[in-house]
Parts: sequence; structure tokens; C-alpha cells
Amino acid sequence: MDLGLAGKSVFVAAASKGLGLATALEFAREGAKVTIASRSQAQLEAAAQRIEAETGAEVALVEMDVTDPEAVREAIAAAAGWAGGIDVLVTNAGGPPGGGFSDMADSDWAGGFELTLMSTVRLIREALPFLRAAGGGRIVTISSASIKQPIDGLILSNVFRAGVQALNKSLAAELAPERILINTLAPGRISTDRLIQLDSKRAEAEGRALEEIQQASLKNIPLGRAGTPEEFGKAAVFLGSFANTYITGQALLIDGGAVRSL
Repeated sequence: MDLGLAGKSVFVAAASKGLGLATALEFAREGAKVTIASRSQAQLEAAAQRIEAETGAEVALVEMDVTDPEAVREAIAAAAGWAGGIDVLVTNAGGPPGGGFSDMADSDWAGGFELTLMSTVRLIREALPFLRAAGGGRIVTISSASIKQPIDGLILSNVFRAGVQALNKSLAAELAPERILINTLAPGRISTDRLIQLDSKRAEAEGRALEEIQQASLKNIPLGRAGTPEEFGKAAVFLGSFANTYITGQALLIDGGAVRSL
């Protein structure tokens, strides 16, 4: 299948590792001109080297803190300048701290709001003029399965990622006349550093071994395993591609069947 991505400009936020990097890799494989953004220059350079080694594609990299409005503005402008515009935006950010309601102070709520919700608002706001200038485009938001089923111990993520999905659902109708499609990817257990971090924190809190926590979590997944970043990236590329012409406003669960809701 031709995904219509050859030569298209794709901006991927928080792409130096994890799901962002996996997504950038798959877009590069399709011949897109990919810009990756992250707070760490060293991690960006390592990610760019990996993408170039595995795909042969040239990659642009920009330092960006998603909670800094000016940094977001400059990063989007730099990507558009390098690639001649922006056709696809992938919003992404590191997850907010784990914990329950009683663990969170006002500063934690404010930080989660900025990191998870406002980062998405700002990325979309800055990219929209370029998507419009291109005559349409695609927006893919990397979120979490918690938008469908809250996850114990992740109160900040549960609340603010639900807000992001409400934003995307609203924008799907608002942007449809301009041929801009927006969708959400909702990963469950995908084998990333973030997953290991969360499992380790839970193991410590419960006085259990990390391996025990990991094995117990698989019992709730019908496919019996965690997903891979590569599997996630392939789903992201389709929703962000120009082969996708009639899917917008949707949240795609990538969780091995773990969420049972209709």
C-alpha cells in the first residue's frame, strides 16, 4: 500500500526515545522528511543516528521543551523551514508523575496540565498554519489507553489525557472542512523505558519483585504479551498517512485487547 508519505514533512515531538522514536522511524521508512524534537540534544543526536542507519533517511533535529511556548513555536518554525512546510504533526510528551489523588499537590496538577494538555494545544496551534498552507494534513496524538479505562496509580495521566481526547474530538469536526484529520493513539502496555519505570515504582511501593509485577500485568492482556514500539509506530504511520482519508476524531487502542469496553 502506498501511504502517500514520500517527501512529506513530518514533525514528531518527544521523539528521542520510546514511542516517539518508534513513530519517527516508521515515517522515515516511508520516505517522509522527518523532524524529531526533544529536550536532550545528546539523545536527539543518538536517535537521528539510529533513524539514518536503519532507513537511510536524513533527519532534522530540534531541541524543544513541550512546556515552553516559545520553544514550541521556534521548533515548529524550524521544521517547516527545513522541510518546506509541515504535512503531519505527531504530538507527544513524557508522562506526568505516577501516584494517586492523595499524593498530588497543586504543583503536580499544574505540572500535569502543562505537560500533557497544554503541550498538545500549543503544538497544534503552531502547526495549524502550515497544515492549512499545505491544503490539509494529519495530526496524530500519542496518548494512553487510560482515556478508555483509567489506570490505577496514574491519576494525572488519567485526567489530562482524557482532556486531550476531548480536544481532539472537538478539533476533528472543526478541522474537517479544511481536510485536516486528527486521531489519537492509545497504547496499553508497550515495552518502553517508561513502562519499566512505572512497573519499578509499583514494585517498590508494593514490596514485590519487578518481574512479578510484569508477569501479573500480562494476565489482563488477551494476546499474553506487551506490545513492541515497532507495532505502535506502524499504527501511527497509517493514521498519519494520506492513505487514511476517512478516519478522524477516533482513538485507536493498541493494547493487545486489554481494554474490554465496547
